[in-house]
Amino acid sequence: MKSPAITPRANSGIAGIIFSLVALLHALRLLRGWHVVIGDLSVPVWVSWLGLVIAGYLAYQGFQLSRRIRSELKVFGK
Repeated sequence: MKSPAITPRANSGIAGIIFSLVALLHALRLLRGWHVVIGDLSVPVWVSWLGLVIAGYLAYQGFQLSRRIRSELKVFGK
């Protein structure tokens, strides 16, 4: 039995949701002052600022692409 393929619109929307959650976690770390330690390495706060900006941008682009695909499908009647 063949599994249903995910559509590009759904894929973009899911990516937008995942990157939104990542951005939210970075924002929570910044607001709550959480310390992150990986092994013996303490992760500096500027990493979360960078992660917040990058993940926020990727979430925005994922939602924009999903919206653009939806509008193109309306134009072409699919």
